[in-house]
Amino acid sequence: MNQSQTGMAKDIKLMKGNEAVAHAAIRYGADGYFGYPITPQSEILETLMLEKPWETTGMVVLQAESEVAAINMVYGGAGTGKRVMTSSSSPGISLKQEGISYLAGAELPSLIVNVMRGGPGLGTIQPSQADYFQTVKGGGHGDYRLITLAPYSVQEMADFVGLGFELAFKYSNPVIMLADGIIGQMMEKVVLPPFHPRKTDAEIIAESPWATQGKPAGRKPNVITSLELDPAKMEENNLRFQAKYRKISENEVRYEEFRCKDAEYLLIAFGSSARICQKVVENARNEGIKLGLLRPITLWPFPTKIIQQYASQVKGMLSVELNAGQMVEDIRLAVNGKVKVEHFGRLGGIVFTPDEILEAFKQKIY
Repeated sequence: MNQSQTGMAKDIKLMKGNEAVAHAAIRYGADGYFGYPITPQSEILETLMLEKPWETTGMVVLQAESEVAAINMVYGGAGTGKRVMTSSSSPGISLKQEGISYLAGAELPSLIVNVMRGGPGLGTIQPSQADYFQTVKGGGHGDYRLITLAPYSVQEMADFVGLGFELAFKYSNPVIMLADGIIGQMMEKVVLPPFHPRKTDAEIIAESPWATQGKPAGRKPNVITSLELDPAKMEENNLRFQAKYRKISENEVRYEEFRCKDAEYLLIAFGSSARICQKVVENARNEGIKLGLLRPITLWPFPTKIIQQYASQVKGMLSVELNAGQMVEDIRLAVNGKVKVEHFGRLGGIVFTPDEILEAFKQKIY
C-alpha cells in the first residue's frame, strides 16, 4: 500500500491483465458475470470464482454451458438494467456474435471482453490482433456498432472495466474491450479502483426506466426485444441507432500520441503492438529518424480526424498489427491517398521485435 499525494491509500497489486479485469469488475459494482473458459482469457473466470464476490458484494458469477448460453444470459441480465459482462477469446467471441447483435438491436448496455488469440478456426492459443474486423466492423448481422476499447497495459485492463460500463450505460450500447493474449497474460503493477456499491433495484428503475424490473404498482411492464416486423418501424429504429453512433463518433474518440509533434513519419498501432512500437520510436530517434507513434485507444470510434491531420504533416505511415492487415484499411480511408500507408505484421502467434518493425519501416516507408 502506497500513499498518494492526497494521503489516500492506493491499492497496488502485481497481477495479470486477466486478473485485473476480474478484480475491477468486482470493485466497479458489477452485478453479474457469465462466461465460459477458453485460453488465453480463462483467468478472468477463474479469478472471479476464487474471489467469491457473491459472498461480499452480491455479484453473480456463473460458468455457462457454452459461449452461446453466456451471451444470452448477459442479454437477460442487461435487460433488467444490471451491470453485466462476459469474456472470451476469439473463437468464443465468434459464437457470441448473434447474441451481441441482439444486444445492440435491443440497445442493452453490457461489457464484453475479448482476449484475442490466433486464427482462423481454433488456430493457436498464442496472441493475435486479428479480431479487428470481427469487432470493429461488426461480426454479427445488421447495421450496428460496438464501442471498442483497446487496452495496452494491465492498468488499462482494470480501468477500462469502469469506462466500459460508463459508456455502455451512457449510450445504451454494448462495449467491447479488445485486448490480446499478451496483455491478458502479462503481469504488471496495477492500481485497483476503490469499491463502488452496486445499484439498488430502486436506483436502477429511476436511472433506467426501460429496464424490466417486474411490475411495480402503477408501472407498466417493459418488453425488451430487438424484433420489429414492420419495415417502416425497423427503419426508424435503425435511423435512431445511426444517429446515436454519430453522437458517439463525435464525443468518444480516444487516442494517445508518442513523440508525434515533430514527427516526419508515423507508426500507428494498438494494444501490445503499441508497447513494442514505443521502443521502435526510441531506436529510430537514436538513428536521427523523426518517427512518432499514434495509439488508437478507441478502435471504434476510430481516430480518423487526427490521422487526417497527420497526413498533411508526415511523409508516410506504417500500421503495425499482429495480423495480415486490418486496421490499415481504416488508416487508408482516413488519409484518402494524401500519404503513403503500409502494413507490417506477424501471423500465427509470432510476436514481432522492435528491430523487425524498424527494418520493415525502412523498407516500406523510409
